[in-house]
Amino acid sequence: QVQLVESGGGLVQAGGSLRLSCAASGRTFSSYHMGWFRQVPGKEREVVAVTTWNGGNTYYPDSVKGRFTISRDNGKNTVTLQMNSLKPEDTAVYYCAADFFISPSSPSFVHGPPKYWGQGTQVTVSS
Repeated sequence: QVQLVESGGGLVQAGGSLRLSCAASGRTFSSYHMGWFRQVPGKEREVVAVTTWNGGNTYYPDSVKGRFTISRDNGKNTVTLQMNSLKPEDTAVYYCAADFFISPSSPSFVHGPPKYWGQGTQVTVSS
């Protein structure tokens, strides 16, 4: 069992930066692929960043590539999302997720729903 707790959301002006953190409990954290997803009302949840279990590979959709960076520290059971050059369209609830299959050829890079989710943290980017 893994519990995920996100932090770091908030309000920022366009062009600004935010850093989201996800703290995980459970001894098997280092064996899971991890990711960040986001969702706005009325839309499906979408992936914004994925990292393999050891951090060796990362995947980003074009919408955030070059602006967002995912990283993990398996010694501290944390995964972070550094978000730079934020845009109003980045406004969403951001979720940390764990334990899923990675499919690099898939548009979402993820095959099947993650098994574990955090409670989400709101990110609002003002124009």
